[in-house]
Amino acid sequence: MKKFMVTKKKKTKKDAAPARIRIQYYRSGIAFPETQKRVVRCLGLKKLNQIVERPDTLSMRGAVEKVPHLLRIIE
Repeated sequence: MKKFMVTKKKKTKKDAAPARIRIQYYRSGIAFPETQKRVVRCLGLKKLNQIVERPDTLSMRGAVEKVPHLLRIIE
């Protein structure tokens, strides 16, 4: 039997930093469904007018699009 040797690939750092988006919580979640409040909370937003930076991925943008009346993306 032949044994195959597993080699690890060297990790290289990319020169450019990954894209980031800034998300602002600008309108209260009162009187909106609990599921929408959970989306805001899962993004790490707790207080009104709070701004957080998250990676610019499709999943992050999709979460913001679920509650556009509560959040905005700051470019």
